[in-house]
Amino acid sequence: MSMRSDAAESLVRQYVEEHLDKSDPPVEFETYIVWFCYILGGWKALASTTLSDGMYYEVTFDKVNSNIYLDAYKKFQNVCYPQPN
Repeated sequence: MSMRSDAAESLVRQYVEEHLDKSDPPVEFETYIVWFCYILGGWKALASTTLSDGMYYEVTFDKVNSNIYLDAYKKFQNVCYPQPN
């Protein structure tokens, strides 16, 4: 992975640690990059953690404004629609 994907992974870890319930005991978890690409001079990463909270994260670097954005999403459902043969 590149330094940019390392930065995305680190940012997600920091975000998750800041948003864990402080009244719960500390929990060990890993962060990982699911997908990474360069786009329009910037980059975008999709990341997740080993926590079973159904969250995933989108980290986007906007080269024009030199900003990094983090979006946090919750997976509500995974529905399979079988296709006819």
